[in-house]
Amino acid sequence: MSTYWPWWAGAIGLALVTINYALITDRSFGVSSAWDRVLHWRRERQLEEMDEEFADDQALAEALAAATAEHFGTGASPLPQDSYGNSQPLEADTEPAASESPAATSLRPAPLATQAALLISVFLGGLIAAVTSGRFHLRYDMGPGFRNLVTANPTTMIALLFVGGVLVGFGTRLAGGCSSGHGLNGCGRLRPVSIVATAVFFGTAIVVSFLLWKVI
Repeated sequence: MSTYWPWWAGAIGLALVTINYALITDRSFGVSSAWDRVLHWRRERQLEEMDEEFADDQALAEALAAATAEHFGTGASPLPQDSYGNSQPLEADTEPAASESPAATSLRPAPLATQAALLISVFLGGLIAAVTSGRFHLRYDMGPGFRNLVTANPTTMIALLFVGGVLVGFGTRLAGGCSSGHGLNGCGRLRPVSIVATAVFFGTAIVVSFLLWKVI
């Protein structure tokens, strides 16, 4: 008997995590982007502080008005005139149309604390699952399957894992996201680039698995 969840339970769990994350944060779920932002937390925190300064539209308008007055003077700006030279009142601001692009605040990345909480939750979730299933134990290699199929030499194993990690990071940057971002969120939103990227991910995995198990 396998101690893993059945495939349908895993699918439901991933769907719930993805949907809830999107509803709570209004952002796409992605592990690689979260990891990159947490590693560069100083830079991200500076960007968040800059965003907070311009989050209030009224404060931004007042700052622009003050800067304009300082540069051009405090005199009243002339009203626009029609073709006969008569001054025309300025039109009142209107509500943006529904077809206009969303506000800039909705396009900003999720807060840094949210990304850190995501990574910690991934670690704690795996730890809890391993402990409760009785499968938790510390190991310093990739297990017997890796030793039998690839190599049992510790030095070679470390070198291969390092090169593999670098390639994964390069591929993630090249594809604009990882399997969680494209496969769970992008495909769920029917984004063409995510569908193509996910097809490449899984197609490559199938080919490599076939080569390992049937050819090599």
